[in-house]
Amino acid sequence: MSEDTAASADERARCWRGRGIAFTPLEIADAELLHHWRSDAVAAHETGVWPGSLYELTERVERHLDDSSRDDFVLLLPDGTPIGLIALHDQQLSEGTAEAYLMLAPEHRGRRHGVAALDALTDLAFGELPMQRVEAFTHTDNAAALAVLAAAGFVQEGVRRSSCLHRGRRYDNAVLSLLRPEWEALDRPRSWEL
Repeated sequence: MSEDTAASADERARCWRGRGIAFTPLEIADAELLHHWRSDAVAAHETGVWPGSLYELTERVERHLDDSSRDDFVLLLPDGTPIGLIALHDQQLSEGTAEAYLMLAPEHRGRRHGVAALDALTDLAFGELPMQRVEAFTHTDNAAALAVLAAAGFVQEGVRRSSCLHRGRRYDNAVLSLLRPEWEALDRPRSWEL
């Protein structure tokens, strides 16, 4: 990350907050940072996404910014350090459904930032948007992601068998969801109470 990007991180608008994290809208200038995170071998394996070129990722970020069915955010620590990407995409407002996506920078995994980010994202989905269901998908052998999703209240409801090809091997994907009544029953402070 360049010094200019690091210096501007403190100045970025925080549009949503969670426990020890904040969301700021994804910008085209974030493509280089996302490219770095996606190039991590663990992230590439667990998401099943080939990192690709910076140019291609920049083009994708531009398309995402124009897509009204998604909201993408960079996760920030209180000091402005960017630590990951979180998104609520494939939003079907008439159905009340959306999919959650989370990717943390390698050095920020395992510190409960993922749970805080998913808690804040589901607070946004159910507290500010008319969602009834937020779903997530991950490899069935991605123990870390499954643990984070479970800690945020998501329930595994099934498996999409052999639904992902990565590095010449087929993987099953777990299907998890959080429904509005389950979110309402969670015993934790909501983002607007923090």
